[in-house]
Amino acid sequence: KADLGLAYDGDADRMGAVDERGRIVWGDQLLALFAREVLTSHPGAKILFEVKCSEGLIEDIKAHGGEPVMTQTGHSLIKKKMKETGAPLAGEMSGHMFFADDWFGFDDGLYSSGRLVQLLASSSESLGQMADTLPRYEASPEIRIDCPDAKKFKVVDGVLDHFQKTHEVIDIDGARVVFPEGWGLIRASNTQPVLVLRAEGRTVAIKDAILTELRRVLADLGVLDGDAV
Repeated sequence: KADLGLAYDGDADRMGAVDERGRIVWGDQLLALFAREVLTSHPGAKILFEVKCSEGLIEDIKAHGGEPVMTQTGHSLIKKKMKETGAPLAGEMSGHMFFADDWFGFDDGLYSSGRLVQLLASSSESLGQMADTLPRYEASPEIRIDCPDAKKFKVVDGVLDHFQKTHEVIDIDGARVVFPEGWGLIRASNTQPVLVLRAEGRTVAIKDAILTELRRVLADLGVLDGDAV
């Protein structure tokens, strides 16, 4: 009958959470909830997030008077961007949360947990009820496909060349291709010889269609779908 479950990685700079029903509350959802609180004391503030995060996060930040700013993935890159923009809050899908509001602007899983507990203690809603108020999209998991370091950035360049002819493409970190009612991402990992895929849509069918299109383009560029892990 716990109200909340928390988990950490080995050095405790990342936090994961499950709600009272045992459902995972993903990093971009946690960031949206934290942003709601932070924006009450920093109205109009910039909230930073990385390219794998949901369109629902963008919508929710705007709905609560904030300015969503998409950044590259990577904690060192995000901390640098926070200093440049003066943003009081940033986060990643992976559970890195960066508070410059009553904290020092770096990622600390224990501090983030304290902020989440504080948020719950000041509300009559459970974590699950809060999460259920967020805009909903259907998203794929993060799909990782083996690709040599010498090739992975060239593949991303090929993806950009392909889609920029017909779609809006956000190229902050890889290629986040904008589709009607969804988006698809292909980016090269910063730390491993892999490509990272993720897709999101208003419905499961839209999400699956976007993922199929991304895989088709990768196949045309010589990246085999069988390499997915």
